[in-house]
Amino acid sequence: MNARLKCINGCRQCAGLFRLGRDVEAALTMVDVFDEAQTLVLSASQDVQQAWTCVLTKMLACQERQDWLGLADFLEYELVELLESVPA
Repeated sequence: MNARLKCINGCRQCAGLFRLGRDVEAALTMVDVFDEAQTLVLSASQDVQQAWTCVLTKMLACQERQDWLGLADFLEYELVELLESVPA
């Protein structure tokens, strides 16, 4: 499995944990997902890097508000869509 698919699967797994109310476990997983995503995005275009910054900012705002469902949605939909736009 390539790094992009691994990261996408991590996003979905993490989103599922947040939806189940397992926020501590999900937050630990999220750190790994963000590290992997950052590595992938660094090799992408400037537009993708700017989109990553925007999505990351919104996800961290959800985390600060403890809006776990909002954070799960960003992980599962917005971040996955962004990662799918990164060349494999």
